[in-house]
Amino acid sequence: MRKLLFAAIGLLLCLGAGAQERRIWPVEDWQKANPEKYGFSSDKLENVLRPFIINKTKGTGVLIIAGGERIFAQGALDRLSYIASCRKSILSMMYGKYVEDGTIDLSLTMEQLGIDDIGGLLPIEKQATILDLITARSGVYHPASNSGDNANKPERGTKKPGEYFIYNNWDFNVAGAVFEQLTGKNIYDAFWEDIGSRIGMQDWNREVHVKGGDLTISQYPSYHFHFSTRDMARLGYLMLRDGLWGEENPIISKSWHDRIISEASTWEEVNTSNNKEGRYSYGYMWWLFDDKCKLNSPLLHGAYTAWGAMGQYITVIPALDMVIAFKTDRIYGRKTRPEQYLQFLDVLLSCRL
Repeated sequence: MRKLLFAAIGLLLCLGAGAQERRIWPVEDWQKANPEKYGFSSDKLENVLRPFIINKTKGTGVLIIAGGERIFAQGALDRLSYIASCRKSILSMMYGKYVEDGTIDLSLTMEQLGIDDIGGLLPIEKQATILDLITARSGVYHPASNSGDNANKPERGTKKPGEYFIYNNWDFNVAGAVFEQLTGKNIYDAFWEDIGSRIGMQDWNREVHVKGGDLTISQYPSYHFHFSTRDMARLGYLMLRDGLWGEENPIISKSWHDRIISEASTWEEVNTSNNKEGRYSYGYMWWLFDDKCKLNSPLLHGAYTAWGAMGQYITVIPALDMVIAFKTDRIYGRKTRPEQYLQFLDVLLSCRL
């Protein structure tokens, strides 16, 4: 029955596409294609890229989608595991529906929302808005309940909200709490209702999704997600297709899609915070490949990525009509360093015909 349902959905999606520009949408699983169809060498992918992943990056699951079809896969594609800070990019996708229908007003301040934290926020910190949170420009440097952000934050009260970028888990965790406060929905249930179920995610398991963090440090927990590599690719493909899943089925509006991958903090601002070593500029919880990126290929202009610790990536490359889902499962004690992932991209681009 499940296969019949997926087949019917696939037929409807195909019928909705224009006759001259028929896009491919995954149904029960990603269909395979010859890499040469999309300008890549099968031989190079097999004999150059695959050994590089295994021997150099330690990635445990890699899926490359071009034009809606699978042209390369390595490792476990269906195993659920922690996607670290990719969660933040997912939340930015979720915000759109509620911003646009008026449920979430991005101009609301922490004071207006009644947001405080252990030991209290400073008066200037309470003037930070929701928009400041989702662009990592709040100026609130209260400790977060979880580590993994920039530890070299300015002293509290020294930056006005909106004036300074720094990668700050307090912002991201509170953005999740604000989402729940204003929508009245649990973040995981809202994700499945609004996005996951509508794009046919194959491996979703609600039971593994629990919040974490040390709530004696901050009362706002982290909201980590656990996805499979192939479901990460579905999220990337949703972004590649401007928020559509099927030609007439918008999951995220194009205006919101475009907004969250527009530059909110420049390459210079990101580097001033001494945080991510000159790789990207920053949007609404998405990292943007800037012209000044260390990997300066014209093919990456307009590309963007979700990025999580130890080697979790959902990378969208519009110039190649491509999505890359890359993960390094911490259960195996492995870690893919950021510079290794950029090297992986460089090797991938070298595999073009």
